[in-house]
Amino acid sequence: MKDIHSFLCSPAESTHRHGPNDRIVMSSRVRLARNLRESAFPGWAKKPERVKVWETIQPAVSALPEMADSFAEAMDNLTALDKQILVERHLISREHAAKNVGSGVVLNHDETFCVMINEEDHLRMQALRPGFQIREAWQAVDRLDSGLEKKLNFAFDNELGYLTACPTNLGTGIRVSAMLHLPGLVLAEQINPIVQSVNKLGLAVRGLYGEGTEALGNVFQVSNQMTLGESEMVIVERLEKVMAQIIEHEENARQTLLEKKPKVVFNHIGRAYGVLANAHSISSKETMNLLSLMRLGVDLELFPGAHRGLIDELFLMTQPAHLQKSLSDKLSAEERDLVRADMVRDRLKNVSRPVTKPPGSAAN
Repeated sequence: MKDIHSFLCSPAESTHRHGPNDRIVMSSRVRLARNLRESAFPGWAKKPERVKVWETIQPAVSALPEMADSFAEAMDNLTALDKQILVERHLISREHAAKNVGSGVVLNHDETFCVMINEEDHLRMQALRPGFQIREAWQAVDRLDSGLEKKLNFAFDNELGYLTACPTNLGTGIRVSAMLHLPGLVLAEQINPIVQSVNKLGLAVRGLYGEGTEALGNVFQVSNQMTLGESEMVIVERLEKVMAQIIEHEENARQTLLEKKPKVVFNHIGRAYGVLANAHSISSKETMNLLSLMRLGVDLELFPGAHRGLIDELFLMTQPAHLQKSLSDKLSAEERDLVRADMVRDRLKNVSRPVTKPPGSAAN
């Protein structure tokens, strides 16, 4: 049996992948919900039924060419730490992490495909790509879906489309989403109007870990809300159009802040660097919010020689489960705050304090 930790990419490898517009779009994801025709939805199924569904779906998924040499495991064989690491990497949902007997996960080697079995639906297959690659993610998961449809009998109605446990996923069963880093819009206090206008277009804006979570580190997830009555391509194209507009708004907000309120920007970024480079105890939440400002500083070239990949790696490595795993010790929250601060100070020791270059003047 493969071990999940030896199978997963290292945090450095996982966070140093590049894609279009990855200054702002951290990742793109397309998820499809599917169910087997003759079986009760997971929420209604008894344990033996769920186990039978897992035993039917898992071999079919693992045999797909895209999933060659994949990792497949039942949720009851994963520890709470294993599950939390998969959540922190956005490979499984928090809801799936709470599942036990009869649920499971299949993950390919480069973490571009992850299939949750018996989450809310029998199948939640996901394609993940770095940067702004919604269309590429859709094409990839569509091929995966076509391959599975030849092996499994999906619940499908000629009028309603694919049948799902939640009515919001009915029809295409598609959820298209992207994770966006929007510190410019937050600092410029323009994020609320943007969120409201996106909501009016029938899209949802959520926090770092999806529904019901806050936007830690100025990271927001934008996704479609409804899946019925429109083709997958229409949904993908709408998301692409909205995302392009949000990227433009964020770029403009950054530029305007630098031109009109440079000292405000330098103050936020300088303070973030000061705390991260010198703190001896720091919470996960504060770390993420300050790393977000440092990431903005790297993008604005205020940290010469520093790479965004380092900040993205720290985003992941300082999360509770990844921190715990790197030390192989069970730590209390207080101990984690101490260890987290030590790790960040150590990783930032070669990053010089930010240079400030107000528009039209020499660096000071």
